[in-house]
Amino acid sequence: MYSELAFLIVSTTQVVLIVVAVLLLFGGTKIPELMRGLGSGIKEFKNASRDGGATKKTDEKSKVGES
Repeated sequence: MYSELAFLIVSTTQVVLIVVAVLLLFGGTKIPELMRGLGSGIKEFKNASRDGGATKKTDEKSKVGES
């Protein structure tokens, strides 16, 4: 059973190769911007899931006001 999932195990060498590939593709200056955007997206998702329907109500009110 565990041998079927063996390909999901990531070794240290694979992590290093992925990090090097990302550095080569995006460069050192672009990575902080990407991580900042990812962090704000996660934060927005958490806030939206925590608020529940509150964001839908405010969106509906703003659409009514625009008409």
